[in-house]
Amino acid sequence: MDESALEKQQVSLTKAAGPAPGPAHGPELRASDADRDRIADILREALAEGRLTADEHAERIDAAYRARTMGELEPLVRDLPAARPAAASAAADAYAAPRPPGAPVRPAENLVAVFGGATRKGRWRAGGRINAFALFGGVEIDLTEALFEERQLTISTWALFGGVEVKVPENVSLRSAGTGIFGGFDVDSHEASDPEAPTVLITGCALFGGVAGKAKRGKRVKDLRAAG
Repeated sequence: MDESALEKQQVSLTKAAGPAPGPAHGPELRASDADRDRIADILREALAEGRLTADEHAERIDAAYRARTMGELEPLVRDLPAARPAAASAAADAYAAPRPPGAPVRPAENLVAVFGGATRKGRWRAGGRINAFALFGGVEIDLTEALFEERQLTISTWALFGGVEVKVPENVSLRSAGTGIFGGFDVDSHEASDPEAPTVLITGCALFGGVAGKAKRGKRVKDLRAAG
């Protein structure tokens, strides 16, 4: 076979195979935790502004944290403003305890209790995400004296024959998007009087176990806006 015929055969095979696969893009792109948090921020603003009812907000938040692709996330905010006004954004960010200059974004904190217990309480800096796993044990997360480094803290829980308990101060919003299977997922949701206050969102699953969350009466963080 001469060189010209060989080249024609290669071109024919390339066309038959179609274009080479490339990276995922558009609606098929896998959503990241940051993408889900961004959508949650937009939904929270919509709730505070009266654009969404509490039921609508709860449904969309649950869908946001279950979404796996950008195509599943985008419809949740399609009918909402995509960005917050600058003044509202600045006021909200003032609530967070600033990270030291040059400090990287805090990675997710993991609390694991297997046939034992794990506790986080006192005066501590809470980042944007906490993972809590309880297997025949208990995890206690006490945020009543915490400094919030992010506007929203998401606590992902998994309680298997164990329990996870979360306490927050009264001036922080508390929400949930979890499931109890032969167990209990009992979070006393409430909204802080200030719509720009930090939010704690508890997600996850309780299987033959329990997840509980509530605001501690009489406990308020007085310096949420402090520089820490």
